[in-house]
Amino acid sequence: MIMNFKKALLTIAAVAMCCSAASALEIEDFVLSQVRPKGIPASQPALDGRYYYQFNNSGTAISKHSYKKEKDVTTFFDNSKIKDNKIASWDGYTMSSDESSILLWTATNPIYRYSFSADHYIYNIKENKLQRLSQQGGEEIATLSPTGNQVAYVRDNNVYIKHLGSGAELTVTTDGKKNEIINAVPDWVYQEEFGILNSFAWSPDSRYLAFIRFDESQVPMCSMELYQGECRPNADYAIHPGRFDYKYPSAGENNSIVSVMIYDIHDGKLTKVELPLSNDDYIPDIRFSKEQNPQLMVVKLNRAQNHMNIYAVDPATCNSTEAYEETSDMWIDSDVVTGVKYYSTFFVVKSNRDGHMHLYKYNYQGKLVKQITSGDYEVTSYYGYDEARRLFYFQSTKEGREGALNRTLRCASDVTGVVTELVDGRGTYSATFNSDFSYYIRRFSDVNTPPQYAIYQADGKLVRNLQLNEEYAAKYTDPAIPKREFFTMVNDEGQVLNGYMIKPVGFDPAKQYPCIMSQYSGPGSQEVLNSWTRDWEDFFAMQGYVIACVDGRGTGGRGKEFEKAVYLNLGRYETQDQLAAARFMASQPWVDASRIGIWGWSFGGFEALMALSQGTDIYNCGVAIAPVTSWRFYDSIYTERYMLTPQENEAGYSYAPLDLTHQLKGKLLIMFGSADDNVRIVNSMQYIAKLHSENQQFEMMVYPNMNHSINGCNVRLPLYQRVLNFFDKNLKK
Repeated sequence: MIMNFKKALLTIAAVAMCCSAASALEIEDFVLSQVRPKGIPASQPALDGRYYYQFNNSGTAISKHSYKKEKDVTTFFDNSKIKDNKIASWDGYTMSSDESSILLWTATNPIYRYSFSADHYIYNIKENKLQRLSQQGGEEIATLSPTGNQVAYVRDNNVYIKHLGSGAELTVTTDGKKNEIINAVPDWVYQEEFGILNSFAWSPDSRYLAFIRFDESQVPMCSMELYQGECRPNADYAIHPGRFDYKYPSAGENNSIVSVMIYDIHDGKLTKVELPLSNDDYIPDIRFSKEQNPQLMVVKLNRAQNHMNIYAVDPATCNSTEAYEETSDMWIDSDVVTGVKYYSTFFVVKSNRDGHMHLYKYNYQGKLVKQITSGDYEVTSYYGYDEARRLFYFQSTKEGREGALNRTLRCASDVTGVVTELVDGRGTYSATFNSDFSYYIRRFSDVNTPPQYAIYQADGKLVRNLQLNEEYAAKYTDPAIPKREFFTMVNDEGQVLNGYMIKPVGFDPAKQYPCIMSQYSGPGSQEVLNSWTRDWEDFFAMQGYVIACVDGRGTGGRGKEFEKAVYLNLGRYETQDQLAAARFMASQPWVDASRIGIWGWSFGGFEALMALSQGTDIYNCGVAIAPVTSWRFYDSIYTERYMLTPQENEAGYSYAPLDLTHQLKGKLLIMFGSADDNVRIVNSMQYIAKLHSENQQFEMMVYPNMNHSINGCNVRLPLYQRVLNFFDKNLKK
């Protein structure tokens, strides 16, 4: 996925307001400070519904907390009390379904952005005994069986099963080979664009283990040079650069050929599931249903990502039948294909078939039982079904264009169809429910309120507060810190767009200020939200800039037609709306129309280049960080979701920054990491080469060995200081 860096960047820290003047604050206070809004440790609901588990920050203990009673806390796991334990701390854990054992890992070694290998251990709670999963270590996606007596894992692209009682290890596959055959671990592009890191699916009785096999032998190889560097230096590359090779399918190129495999623990037989599957199809999700006789539910998506099927597979015979089919006149969202939830007699799927994203209930014979939600709003997250009270819980926008700025919590009755609000007022709410949906941990923030965490009953009644960030809020509501204001504007097609702006502290409407347009603009994204954020924009506003952000066509929260506008034409309508937004800001009497700049990272970097390349003088300058410069360079799944292949949509692919360099106007700063495995360095290098050939002048910053995030080793401060210096030089009088 093209990262939304306004969301992926660090949540910016609070600053000590010993002096109320804005001048007392420095850029370090926004990009380097460790004082941030406090969160709560990640929690895992206990089986009984009354408690939840939390891992401490030092990785040495797991505590058990009551939802209802604040002081009802016990230590469930204490690393110091394990017999013969030589591990000082742990990087993470998962609990077995029956809570009889804990899978822990240490010595984590990152592979891609999210995936990793690690040394795994099993802790038997009753016996207070710790055993290593395998002597070699370095396992990937270790996954406990539902009965807690087996662990499936991957090493060197092959699947193994460890029986915890006997200690026996089964070899399930032997064909795994680097850069050719991967078993169970999704390939790079599946991890990046479908967000799946683990394709294991255990049957409820732990007899069958299903997984996806990826044949990436025909996927093109990509290479990145690595240097010794000063951040985690590698002496092996002191004289000659090293190289990292991996498989990366660009738009229109070969993807992995996928198949579904089922292993029968009883007879040791591995079988390929027969499915109506072409070499170009995707399998983004497999999992077992919760029926009396569970079936393996396999989601298939065609390469164009506008045709989805769900197949029910009998694990004993590997025969399949179709249980669901959906077609669309645009793309089908990735969270639709990976977010189906299965129950004892039905499953729930999201769809925007009626113009908005809503929930639908189907039985396993493929018949639509009912549409669960409807109306002029978007279901943005589905939390699950309370079988006892027959209620579906979900997060959604509120009704209408203005309601898209908010995220509310609701439940829908399976009996009456009545939808009930669980929260009052505006803002951004999310929830993590317990195992029986009687309690949930609620997170809330809005533009004026830092994140607050509390426990609620399912009916919305407050039980107790967990973290209100009161001290942090007191610091950040100081008058010296600028405030976000929402506004609307009309684009060239007469559509109303949502935006926010940040005016300098001490704003004087009689003066004229330089303006920086901040945006991301990617399909389905949303920057204009009623939620808490403090970042570089606030500091830049404190330096005398008006900051403005407008969500144009293609962004989320506004329904199918608003998103669909950009289908097959990435960059065309987003750019029209960013130009209209800049003209709107230029029309304000307190904005100097000759001093407007634009900024963006990743997709936002692509859009910054597009906005500068329309042959207009509306933008004086722009900053593009890690930008896509041609969709031909970007990965297949993301790009083709919105553009189809270059062979199918030549015109759409011919409208990108690399094709518009001759129209580039304004000063440009382009920045990127040399080890970006996502938006590969070819994007910037080809673009720069073309600018050179056309005698175009620009500025550039390269960050050796840095990936798409360009983070760590104190690099963020000089990055943002460089951006501020660039805008000061070009927009300040």
